[in-house]
Amino acid sequence: MTTCPLELIVDEHDQRSSPAVLRPIADNKPGSADDLLKHYVMRILCAPVYDIAVETPLQPASRLSVSLGNSVLLKREDLQPVHSFKIRGAYAKVASLSQEERARGVITASAGNHAQGLALAAQKLGIQARIVMPLTTPEIKVHGVRARGAEALLHGDAFPQALDYALKLAEEQGYTFVPPYDDPEVIAGQGTVGMELLRQRLGQLDAIFVPVGGGSLIAGVAAYVKYLRPEVRIIGVEPDDSNCLQAALAAGERVELPQVGVFADGVAVAQIGRFNFELCRQCVDEVITVSTDEICSAIKDIYDDTRSITEPAGALAVAGLKKYVERERCQNRVFIAINSGANVNFDRLRHVAERAELGEQREAILAVTLTETPGSFKAFCEALGKRQITEFNYRYHTSKEAHIFIGVQTDPQLDSRQALIESLHAQGYPVLDMTDNELAKLHIRHTVGGHVANVADEQVFRFEFPQRPGALSDFLQQLGSRWNISLFHYRNHGSDAGRALVGLQVPEQERHCVPSTLQELGYLWWDETDNPAYRLFIG
Repeated sequence: MTTCPLELIVDEHDQRSSPAVLRPIADNKPGSADDLLKHYVMRILCAPVYDIAVETPLQPASRLSVSLGNSVLLKREDLQPVHSFKIRGAYAKVASLSQEERARGVITASAGNHAQGLALAAQKLGIQARIVMPLTTPEIKVHGVRARGAEALLHGDAFPQALDYALKLAEEQGYTFVPPYDDPEVIAGQGTVGMELLRQRLGQLDAIFVPVGGGSLIAGVAAYVKYLRPEVRIIGVEPDDSNCLQAALAAGERVELPQVGVFADGVAVAQIGRFNFELCRQCVDEVITVSTDEICSAIKDIYDDTRSITEPAGALAVAGLKKYVERERCQNRVFIAINSGANVNFDRLRHVAERAELGEQREAILAVTLTETPGSFKAFCEALGKRQITEFNYRYHTSKEAHIFIGVQTDPQLDSRQALIESLHAQGYPVLDMTDNELAKLHIRHTVGGHVANVADEQVFRFEFPQRPGALSDFLQQLGSRWNISLFHYRNHGSDAGRALVGLQVPEQERHCVPSTLQELGYLWWDETDNPAYRLFIG
């Protein structure tokens, strides 16, 4: 590793930050937590990332700032040469390799952004690179790797399988393995984001929101910022179905999640890195989790301010920032959100757009029962007033009543979802709120068509399986023909996961066999037989 004199820490920051916020190095005690932070600060200051990376702007988000009542700044890591901060850590690691290690060629496993960073770093230094990527990796990331001269090997349905295969190839064929996140040099490279932030923002700074996957970005940023400006809060943000850092902090040790969500594929990691957790447990103030709808809403917020489209993982920090402001009801503070990447397949945007309004609490999805009489629909529209209807599905049910599936625009500040529901209840309409019902949002809104007569013994299940060529056919093959399929809905959302709604006719005496049979398929599944959305519209 390149050596760096201790005095450089002081000299660097005498010009970039107020001396009043610096923690004197002389105060550090041997073996203290400050020694660890000082160690990483030195690594960060010496990381040679600017051979290939750029110093990205810290851009004010004016629209978001006004709506939240706080000053919001976006760190635009999506403007890196590979449209992600990952180029920093990848290059820092590769640049530290010996000539013998470089000569063997490098290999890694990645869901996309580290892969592109390593590919470009290897190309810059004239090193042969192989990247193992899950079969579910978005095409834009695979193309980005190959376009930069590296070999992309697709293996496994998720990152753990790709990682195991990459380690196996490294051992068998002698390649030098470059960790995607759990490595001091990688952490130092990502930590240069924190170095830039403190130089770019010299005044008030209350909190920095950082997306979390394997943890190298938040570890590097937290180490640097907390050493020099300990009063600044470091807040990690994770998807609520991939919260490996939050779980580790709660347990006091690294834990492995049994499964992770794949919508935000860039942070779909089951266990926080070992080196990363060592820093996070000391320097991270809290971790916030956000839903898919909240991520989609944040993608829209970033687009409105920058006219750029981030990937789901790249919008995590903004989603967490919004949730924090709503929880704390704070005003006139200064927050930074790190926009970590923008490698997203174009066809995923239809799913993002569909869910963004829900994430902003600007749409309510409702099931309403009407009396089947002339003029009842007209009366219901009048009951809604001038609210904008975003979706409407109707199907005759019986001679006495009808069920409608409806989307209605709401304003979280002026006309909340709850106010709308209470208004309809007061006018005599039975209403079921399905805004947070995943089955309703993924499937029912696309399959409303009425009940089918004489379908006996029907049970309904929702499945999620890795999306890749032939995935649907493979799923149907594994599902087999033991029970008759009475309902099937599948929609390609342009994401890493295929989703299917399946009705099976299972005789009463065989129902005890269903859980074990479905478990053997190896896919995520949910029993939705008693879901009210199913009962009302297609049950």
